[in-house]
Amino acid sequence: MINAITLKPKTFLTLSFLAVLSIVIFFWPLIVNPESFLSDKAQAPLYIAIVIPLVLAAVIAEISENGFDVKAVAMLGVLTAMVAVVRPFGAGAAGFEAVFFVLILGGRAFGPGFGFILGNTGLFASALLTAGIGPWLPYQMLAAAWVSFGAGLLPQVRGKKEMLIIVLYAIVSSLGYGTMMNMSFWPYAIGVTSGLSFTPGAPVLENLHTFMLFCLTTSMGWDLGRAFFTSVLLLLTAKPVLGALRRASRRAAFGVERDFGEAGVPRV
Repeated sequence: MINAITLKPKTFLTLSFLAVLSIVIFFWPLIVNPESFLSDKAQAPLYIAIVIPLVLAAVIAEISENGFDVKAVAMLGVLTAMVAVVRPFGAGAAGFEAVFFVLILGGRAFGPGFGFILGNTGLFASALLTAGIGPWLPYQMLAAAWVSFGAGLLPQVRGKKEMLIIVLYAIVSSLGYGTMMNMSFWPYAIGVTSGLSFTPGAPVLENLHTFMLFCLTTSMGWDLGRAFFTSVLLLLTAKPVLGALRRASRRAAFGVERDFGEAGVPRV
């Protein structure tokens, strides 16, 4: 696989830090002191203020390491636009979303670094197109970024083994994305009187058990729909689409400077 963006040591360090911080961002209600100021529901803007600069820092780290050339930018723009275009067709349709098809194949074809940025730019662009900007957007961007990033880390096999791995990953990541998004709003979604409510200060395992019940009884149908639709779409079209993306990757020769000889013929 030819990576569109080369992940260098500083970038790995940035992404590793962000990976740990992502877990904290989604799951902090389970461990935070209920008397802390962070328990205030009005702190949602704080999450946005934390997430967006970190995402931008990851992008800047890519650029500063000279791993993000103009051809990668062009391909990123194409796939970002594709995410923005296909997302409205599945919104509100019981999990039938084509977004994950683009994110998974983009990360698979062009590498984890490209996938991470695609998840952010794709979800942000689609939010602009659908007027879906709100406190949930940073969570969506972050979760989608890791979905596409993970696709770029899948084993480098071909043929039926590759299709099996991609489909299994699509199922797991679709369900995982739904679970993470549930966690981003569950502590505040249904008040404190329901049997599915978050209990501030309760043991972590007790709240996790309640959270899993919440997922099973509220969003599991949507998440299974996303997993089913994404996996079927990949089974039907992943092979030709991946072939086209890989041909584009080879022709682009990411990270290779072209040298034009005296006759004006490009040499790579």
